[in-house]
Amino acid sequence: MSFFSKLKNRMFKSSAKLDEGLDAILEDGGEEEEVLDAAAEVIDPIPEPERASVPAPEPGPLTTSTPQTVAPTDPAKKSGLLGRMLGRSTPKKTVKRVLDDAMLESLEELLITTDMGVETALRVTANMAEGRFGKKLGADDIKHLLSSEIARIMEPVAKPMPLYAKKPQVVLVVGVNGSGKTTTIGKLASQFRTAGKSVIIAAGDTFRAAAVEQLQVWGERAGVPVMTAPEGSDPASLAFDAMTRAEQDGIDLLMIDTAGRLQNRQDLMEELAKIVRVIRKKDQTAPHNTLLVLDATTGQNALNQVEIFQQVADVSGLVMTKLDGTAKGGVLVALADRFGLPIHAIGVGEQINDLQAFDPEDFARALTGAEQ
Repeated sequence: MSFFSKLKNRMFKSSAKLDEGLDAILEDGGEEEEVLDAAAEVIDPIPEPERASVPAPEPGPLTTSTPQTVAPTDPAKKSGLLGRMLGRSTPKKTVKRVLDDAMLESLEELLITTDMGVETALRVTANMAEGRFGKKLGADDIKHLLSSEIARIMEPVAKPMPLYAKKPQVVLVVGVNGSGKTTTIGKLASQFRTAGKSVIIAAGDTFRAAAVEQLQVWGERAGVPVMTAPEGSDPASLAFDAMTRAEQDGIDLLMIDTAGRLQNRQDLMEELAKIVRVIRKKDQTAPHNTLLVLDATTGQNALNQVEIFQQVADVSGLVMTKLDGTAKGGVLVALADRFGLPIHAIGVGEQINDLQAFDPEDFARALTGAEQ
């Protein structure tokens, strides 16, 4: 299964919520219309019971035989490619509604319920209405318009994590408790290792033995060493030691895990700031990447997290996890629209291949349920 197919299947909660909302909006003031179905199925002139009774021809060499009489078919039953060539097609009913102020307001409210945010929802619907106000739209029309506008917003931020020639490239990974930092580090380390990069992980969450053990499991799986320190040790000291080892061994990438912290806990944020200060004593340009891992299920709270972590750790890029467990996938659009930070990867599951580079068009189609 392609990652887009998996993304579409696992973001069903978000697309289903939009589907239900669109149906309600169109039914409120919409009218049922007949449209030509361009994909009309070819109608077989032989009914199914009769077809089953016709014996299959015996295999054998080509011979001349008396032609059989074939009953004429009703031209009105022709459809599919032949029907379209003759100007005929199967009618299909759909509900359409005039795009007016009331419909736009309903669409804005619907997008806000997906955690797209007020400002972004207003911008998206305004762009949708440009040149189309007063025209009738159906569900498929709206989905494709939404998908196009969302992809346009996301396109500038769809960037893989940059790799530099400098060794070691220090990657600091931050985020709140339960956002998926530890598994994200393991997956990225494994992917970089597969790409031929030498990687080392520093288990900087020295307060949770489970986080260290989880990283060690990923390290063994990926063939990547994991540096640890005794429980309760100073994580800044571990980060410094890890940089020293990475320099000595000529490592390409050093990934530093940090303890999950709430953005409103000043003491924990000061500890993160200390890690950054200590890293910069070793290398003034480090950390070269600061990845903020966000949990999609937190919705609009993700915006607050970005603001706070940017102030403390100079966030350079985002990774969004757990898109498969929420109907709030629109928050990623709000993040792109508001902050413009690169989105390096998105996750829709626990397996290593469930974390992939962010593709704006795939994401937009999966979020809206629009077809390829």
